Amino acid sequence: MIRIEAEDPESADAAQLIGELSAALAAITGDSGKASFSADDVRGAGGCFVVARDAQGRALGCGAVRPLEDGVAELKRMYARPGSRGVGRAVLAYLESAAAAMGYRELWLETRLVNERATAFYLKHGYRRIGNFGKYEGNALAGCYAKRLT
Repeated sequence: MIRIEAEDPESADAAQLIGELSAALAAITGDSGKASFSADDVRGAGGCFVVARDAQGRALGCGAVRPLEDGVAELKRMYARPGSRGVGRAVLAYLESAAAAMGYRELWLETRLVNERATAFYLKHGYRRIGNFGKYEGNALAGCYAKRLT
């Protein structure tokens, strides 16, 4: 059983998960992604940060949404510990539902194209490639994706 709940992004478990994600991204892409995330962006109205836990309460993964523009939220800091089957899918479904409940019509995200596992994950879950947005415009290493929420 996977339990997903909102949590402060600077809690001990959240910080550990974000640290693991940053290390994994640095190994895959050469960039930890730390500069693209602020805990304040996911606190308060329009944002959320969640941690997935197993039946024993162990943290297995995390993810967040933050406001981007009218009707659009950005998916951030998606991570599932290796071997934690179904956690990424569960966190993504939770965040999509939470974003829709907050009134967002679409979720956008960026991942480096070299991160083939992440790219395949998002495509499998209904995301489509869009033009690079915001700070990713003109960055040939970045791939941006979107999904309409129902």
